[in-house]
Order: sequence, then C-alpha cells, then structure tokens
Amino acid sequence: MSIPDPAGPRCFCRDCLADLDMGVRRCSACGSPRLVRHRALASLTIAHIDCDAFYATVEKRDNPDIADKPVIIGGGKRGVVSAACYIARTYGVRSAMPMYRALEACPHATVIRPDMAKYVRVGREVRQAMQALTPLVEPLSIDEAFLDLSGTERVHGMIPAKVLARFARDVERDIGITVSVGLSCNKFLAKIASDLDKPRGFAALDQEEARLMLASRPVGFIFGVGPATQERLVQRGFRIIADLQKADEIEMMRQFPSDGRRLWR
Repeated sequence: MSIPDPAGPRCFCRDCLADLDMGVRRCSACGSPRLVRHRALASLTIAHIDCDAFYATVEKRDNPDIADKPVIIGGGKRGVVSAACYIARTYGVRSAMPMYRALEACPHATVIRPDMAKYVRVGREVRQAMQALTPLVEPLSIDEAFLDLSGTERVHGMIPAKVLARFARDVERDIGITVSVGLSCNKFLAKIASDLDKPRGFAALDQEEARLMLASRPVGFIFGVGPATQERLVQRGFRIIADLQKADEIEMMRQFPSDGRRLWR
C-alpha cells in the first residue's frame, strides 16, 4: 500500500477516484486505464469544461441506432453544418462548413436539423451540475464554461481535480453525454488543456510545461486573439508565442495599450 503524498495526489483513477502511484498504467482498485497524472495536480483549481460534439452527442443519446454512425447537425444543402460528431469529423466535416461540402465529404452521414430547444434544456442540466461544484461558473456558450474551484476542497472533501473527474463521470451517467475537462492555473491554459484529450478527456497543464508547449504556436492560438489582432501582432514582428515570451512588458503595453499587458502575461 502506497504512502499518501503530503502535497496531495499526483495520480488518480478517473472512474473510482483511487489515489495511485505515478508510474502505473491501470487502476489497482478497479482496473480502469483512465488515469489522471500530473506533478501539480493538487494545486490546480481553474477548469474549462467542454461538452463533446454537443448537439450531435445529444442526438445520439436520444437515438441509439445512430450511435456508431457519422452524424451531422445542420440545414438543407444550402445551409451550414452546426455540429458534427467525431466520426463525421474523421471525414473532414467541420462546423460552419457548407452542407453541400459536408455531404460530399461524408455522403453516408445521418443529417439532423438542429433542435435548439432540446439542446438548451440539456445545456441547463449540465450548467446546474457545474453550479453544484462552485458558484464561480463563467459560461462561454451553451456547452462550455470556466469554473474556479479555489477554496472548495473542504466543501467537497477532495481536490478540485477529483471533483471534476467525478462531475464528468456523473454527467455521463445521469445526463447521457460526455465532457472533456481541462485543468490549470488560469483560464487560458485550462481552455487549451481541455482540447488536448478530446473526447471524454481530462488533461492538466501548468505554466512551466505550457511555456515550452506553446512557444512555437502562432499568436492567434491565444484565447481572445482574433484575426485582426493577430495581423497587428504579425505586422510588429510577433508571429509566434515565443516572440511574445521574449518581449518586454512595458514595450508591449506601449505598442498595444488596450491588451499589451494581457498578451505579455
């Protein structure tokens, strides 16, 4: 039996929440391979939760006959794709793609017109489950939100990472859809982390590893940097995030008065 880490667990099972040694491949308690491991796991408190292919997943939940088929949510041939399941995405189908192109890429897909009233109902169920974890929920859309779980360890009796793993498990069981969780020390990195292990994923990311991982990414990868801001940055020599990492904070604030400090940070 391993001795508990005084700094908190660095590895645990996403299914039964048992604490584990960092090097194991499967949970010794339940046999699950779905483990979360990170050196700073116990200290990370900011999460981004994103429902996986939300509209399509809801439709598959309600119609098991299409569970293993490519599904596209969208209008007629002149419309656009509102959402595509992960199977359809393997054929190149993407949100906002014209329907005729989506059907050229995946002609055997099941096409379903959006039922926004249903998606709103399910989204509210997920939101209520989030608000049971912390009052600090910042919705971004019907199917994603930031959560700040700072100071909730006493309330829940476990670290935020375990609270989030339990949340994802309960949503899948009770609501019938899957979510991906990103956990970090700020919202920007939490949102990046939630994309690292989709679908049905859980990823943690701290600042030290993020600095190296993000260095080669284009500046447009930063949450909140749209095409216009990216163009302004590129014009002034900031093409990749490494360029921003090497920049001087005061100089960034001078060149970009409204968001220079945020970009530098």
